[in-house]
Amino acid sequence: MATMPVPAPLSPAPSLGYHGAVSEFKRRLIEATLHQVSGNRTHAARALGLQRTYLLRLIRELGVVAPPPPARRRPVA
Repeated sequence: MATMPVPAPLSPAPSLGYHGAVSEFKRRLIEATLHQVSGNRTHAARALGLQRTYLLRLIRELGVVAPPPPARRRPVA
């Protein structure tokens, strides 16, 4: 089983508040995981223990900066 990436610790920012800090942690964890799996959202969801559709929603809601997903392979005829 692959080791999950650990995002860099947040510097103390009291203006974020609890919910802001949690959102920032989620965003960084998702970005680190996506980077580790070369942008493959399905693999990232699996590594994080999330359903792919929920991960996609979090990416959108949290404004995650992610590498583009890998191009789909076309079957050779």
